[in-house]
Amino acid sequence: MRRPENLSPAAAPFLGFARLLRDHAFPVAPEQVTSFMQAVILLGPRSMNDIREAALATLAPSPDRRGEFEAHFRSYFYGDARPSIEGEEDDETRVKDDRGTREEERQTIRQEKGGELSSALEQLSSRGFQRDANGLGQFRRKLASALPARRSFRTMRTRSRGILDLRRSLSEIVSADGDIPAPLLRRRQFVQRKLLLLIDVSGSMKLHTADYLKLAHAAVQGADRAEVFTFGTRLTRITSALRIRDREQALARAAALVDDWDGGTRMGPTLLAFLSVPRFSAFARGACVVILSDGLERGDHSDLETAMRRFSARAFRLSLATPLAGDPRFRPATAALRAILPVLDDLIDGSSLGSLTDFILSLARPAPAAETIWKRVS
Repeated sequence: MRRPENLSPAAAPFLGFARLLRDHAFPVAPEQVTSFMQAVILLGPRSMNDIREAALATLAPSPDRRGEFEAHFRSYFYGDARPSIEGEEDDETRVKDDRGTREEERQTIRQEKGGELSSALEQLSSRGFQRDANGLGQFRRKLASALPARRSFRTMRTRSRGILDLRRSLSEIVSADGDIPAPLLRRRQFVQRKLLLLIDVSGSMKLHTADYLKLAHAAVQGADRAEVFTFGTRLTRITSALRIRDREQALARAAALVDDWDGGTRMGPTLLAFLSVPRFSAFARGACVVILSDGLERGDHSDLETAMRRFSARAFRLSLATPLAGDPRFRPATAALRAILPVLDDLIDGSSLGSLTDFILSLARPAPAAETIWKRVS
């Protein structure tokens, strides 16, 4: 968040406070900062309490981080020493946007033993991708025409099967000195729906992460509008890195962006963090959302259930691809999976690239009835 050159010196402290919140992983969008400054102007302000109320109303901290927000406000505007915030190391979800947002590294790296079980502990690490012969060219070429489309409000000229373009027709009549030409027609365009991939990079998904990133690169290259995020204990947008045409360079760039490879899992909080950022939430509206995760949420799954319900309300189609479904004996019997089954359109096998590419290329076909998913519980 850079300071504009024409920014008034009086407004600089408010921009600085918003930058402070961003540095501490509060999901503050640029339009929220603008609203904050406008609210301060509207209120006068007559007192520091007016500034505080304006910040609460526009920057909208989540209830579980209200105490941390108040601590940062007093530290920034009153000069109070910043108190230690209980649970700060374990409970907050960092949001990292590959558009260039600066993130302060201040969390202690925790070690986690093994990667077979899902955990909420954070472990920061890097990842490298080796070159192989796994080709996804056919998937990339077919994707643009295979994704579902929707009718746009924009129109285009057509010679048949359209509606009368009255404005252009009248203009033609005027330019032809009153002669009646052939009527000009327009029809609404069809545009490709967005594809949103959310990839779990926690330790329990370690064996599948590399394949998922290769699939994501092919999707970004093939689809008109595709967005890719990774999540574990943090949320990271890697779409810009995957727009690099060379796959090895793109995956190396993505690997450098993600800090929480093979760490713990906070699936519910990270998905809620995604939805709390207006710009990110807009990616899910009317999109085909595919979550690539085993769905093994530790502890209370209420955040995961809330997040999935919100995704279902926004998305055109919500799918969970879990590698556990590759086992014929798999049943979604955990409390978390049973809680989110009613809002899922698809629960599919995510154990192989073949099954994933076949599914994504079939998204234009109707989703199966919800009862077919529930049958797998029994």
